[in-house]
Amino acid sequence: MPNSANTIILPTKDDPRWQAVLARDINADGKFYYSVKTTGVYCRPSCPSRTAKPENVLFHTSREEAETAGFRPCRRCKPDQPSLREQHADKVSDICRLLETAETESSLAELAAIAGLSTFHFHRVFKAITGLTPKAYATAQRSHRVRIQLVTSQSVTSAIYNAGYNANSRFYEQAPQLLGMTPSDYRKGGTNSRIRFALGECALGAILVAASDIGLCAIALGDDPNRLAEELQDRFPQAELIGGDSEFEQWVAQVVSFVEAPAIGLDLPLDLRGTAFQQRVWQALRQIPVGAKVSYTDIAQRIGSPKSVRAVAGACAANTLAVAIPCHRVVRSDGSLSGYRWGVERKAALLRRESEE
Repeated sequence: MPNSANTIILPTKDDPRWQAVLARDINADGKFYYSVKTTGVYCRPSCPSRTAKPENVLFHTSREEAETAGFRPCRRCKPDQPSLREQHADKVSDICRLLETAETESSLAELAAIAGLSTFHFHRVFKAITGLTPKAYATAQRSHRVRIQLVTSQSVTSAIYNAGYNANSRFYEQAPQLLGMTPSDYRKGGTNSRIRFALGECALGAILVAASDIGLCAIALGDDPNRLAEELQDRFPQAELIGGDSEFEQWVAQVVSFVEAPAIGLDLPLDLRGTAFQQRVWQALRQIPVGAKVSYTDIAQRIGSPKSVRAVAGACAANTLAVAIPCHRVVRSDGSLSGYRWGVERKAALLRRESEE
């Protein structure tokens, strides 16, 4: 293969891609291909064929590159056709669109039949791609719809049915977890709901921590603590904002320690208020290891929506739980830093700190 004077080609054994081939890593599929000089074929990294000798292996960035070099597609892994993972991602995307527009609730068996998979396999594939079970995804989507309907519909009952719930009783059972308050109070802008909050200081400046009865609903960073408190009031205009008690102060201490040292983890409940798509993105973000960085394109692919890069960026921007939902670990494809709700400087500082742990 042509090689510029400034390009360094590693021996196959020293190339990190070789480890992916040895492990038959399905997550590496689509990122590169490898060919075998003795057989004249090229394969996906996950190909189940007998492992070739490293001295006979070449790496390629695309199928076109491998075929231009004279190699033909392997008959076992069929790298010139959509991978099984890509096929599953397409099916899951179709199901997600169905759940986002469905007026009635579908059973797991019905969804699996539409996808053409067994119930068990569909459940496992859906969760692997989206980070949520089909039931959790459908619940999140209905939750988003009911929030809108509670504000726009003439009554709570109308809102419940318009959002896709089959029975009032079922919704009222879930309302405290979905809304953090009764439907009537939500309809009135959060009347009678309580939000505990506290302001403090951390290495990144002022910090606000707030929680509903469900869990943490805000972790905000800034320069002006008063401004952070005003933004919280804007988010919950009718809620009662109260200072935290001693138990909540322990939560705040955990959050501050977590901001200072993310590797320690944060074992506190979260009140995630967003669309099903946003929750898919946030779940994917929570799976990024400390010290790692991924692109918006990577996240879009992980949730099975490779064409939704802009929507992924929007979900990152909608995140209100700094560090707990680590959107600071998402960068542009070229590695440069993009916007951050709490300032690009803080994003850079968080990434520097994590890389040093």
